[in-house]
Amino acid sequence: MQIQKLEQHLAAHTYPGRGIVLGRSADGRKAVIVYFIMGRSENSRNRVFELTDDGIRTRAFDESKMVDPSLVIYHPVRVVGDVTVVTNGDQTDTIRDGLLAGKSYIEALRTRCFEPDPPIYTPRISGVVARDGSYVLSILKSLDGDPACNARYFYEYDNPQPGMGHFIHTYQENQPTPPSFAGEPRAVALEGDAQALAESVWQSLNADNKVSLFVRTIDLETGAAETVIKNKHQ
Repeated sequence: MQIQKLEQHLAAHTYPGRGIVLGRSADGRKAVIVYFIMGRSENSRNRVFELTDDGIRTRAFDESKMVDPSLVIYHPVRVVGDVTVVTNGDQTDTIRDGLLAGKSYIEALRTRCFEPDPPIYTPRISGVVARDGSYVLSILKSLDGDPACNARYFYEYDNPQPGMGHFIHTYQENQPTPPSFAGEPRAVALEGDAQALAESVWQSLNADNKVSLFVRTIDLETGAAETVIKNKHQ
């Protein structure tokens, strides 16, 4: 299995869209969560991350310029008990509500599909991190761009190696109609604490398209979390 540095992967892709990385710190003591959003339109770029009581939300940086909030304003991260949910849309709430009702994340996501934004049909990507540091990633996408078929893929990682993570993002490459992410989540190397990782990832994201970044590490013994947020619009 080829393990690539996360920063190298990002530097080679001008527009991966929105991305989730879940993994384990190099010392094996912390769970690592990375979530970023990018944008090519003014509406997508007009956003910032801000902390909430149970995670983060997106909000408009300039309310007067917000055109359609339906697919760009949501809660990317919510903590449910000792579980952290991170997604690229309002399916965060779908997973949270399912967990609170005693269902699995898979049961919750089986009620959802890709985003209704033809002709792109942006995939819904999601991750769930358990208290012990194990995690799952999923993607709901159209089958080769055909909206008649919704394809759901789930990937579970019980005991990730120290210094290793798995990266999934919405778009395979930067095109006028970008194709959906293809294949399994990419294995990437994770280095540094939350602050250092946030700095290196932020610098690696395309300067024109990057919008906001969230990085959190969670101590697997104590549950203590360190969070770093970066917004292009400060």
